[in-house]
Amino acid sequence: MRLYAGSDLHSSNSFFGIEEANGKRIFQKKLSNDPELIINTLKPFKKDIVGIVVESTYNWYWLVDLLMAEGYQVHLANPAAIQKYSGLKYADDRHDAFWLAEMLRLGILPEGYIYPKEERPVRDLLRKRGHLVKLRTSLIVSLQNILSRNNGFRLKVGDVKALTTDRVAPLLEGNDDLALSGKVSKDSIDFLTRQIKTVERAVVKKTELRGSYSKLLGLPGVGKILGLTIMLETGPISRFAHVGNYASYCRKVATKWISNDKKKGKGNKKSGNKYLAWAFSEAAVIARRTSAEARTYYQRKMQKTNAMVAHQALAHKLARAAYYIMRDGVDFMPEKLFT
Repeated sequence: MRLYAGSDLHSSNSFFGIEEANGKRIFQKKLSNDPELIINTLKPFKKDIVGIVVESTYNWYWLVDLLMAEGYQVHLANPAAIQKYSGLKYADDRHDAFWLAEMLRLGILPEGYIYPKEERPVRDLLRKRGHLVKLRTSLIVSLQNILSRNNGFRLKVGDVKALTTDRVAPLLEGNDDLALSGKVSKDSIDFLTRQIKTVERAVVKKTELRGSYSKLLGLPGVGKILGLTIMLETGPISRFAHVGNYASYCRKVATKWISNDKKKGKGNKKSGNKYLAWAFSEAAVIARRTSAEARTYYQRKMQKTNAMVAHQALAHKLARAAYYIMRDGVDFMPEKLFT
């Protein structure tokens, strides 16, 4: 007997549904997120279960790892590609769990990639670095605004981030309140800068660019940290059949619905990997400063459109180039990208 299982995962509990090959539902139960309880509950069905579907929620790691360690064939459902019928009058956890199992039974389940457990911690450490960079950037912008309002000019980012010399305090020493505001901001920025450097050292020590991924360093705007981010967020490049699929995954493809040559709306512009989107956007900014070809391409685009469109176009170009570099193991060729 072939059984198909689905799990509607939440923060504190999971609803499991199991059905037979003919669609008959034979088991349903809500369980607390207790690993031992879940394993013992599924044990009577283990030899007949051909697959368990887990929805890709924010906390799927532990359940997928648990089930795979027990020998189950686990499928990670892609919720962005699962459209619930809008005409439904009622839906609950039971319905969602059995719908996951039903899609697996029918062979129509949109699946996500289960990232290897061994590499996940390093990837997540780089994601934490990105989080810290965003926090530091918000503090820098806030401090620059304070200085601009009270002094009539903006301090350069490099001067704000300088660890050895405090260039902020002398500009606000005339007022105790402003001086305290500047000190708190500068201390927080310096703290985050040190933490970011700590994370970078740890990541570089634990992993390195492998195989064809090492050639990413030849891409304009990509250094070691961005290269590692692209490698770890991409995973096996073979899971992307075409360059367009990869560019879309990097959120570098516009979303547009057209009917009868008229724009009818937009799709989910956030579908894809936000960390790769950030990495190639960051690479585009750096490439404009360090590569004459990238700068010329950006300026040519900006003359025809605007700065934002030109920036996205350059980031899209870099994402496409990275795909071919990783897939074919070739060196970066600017004449092919920017001609």
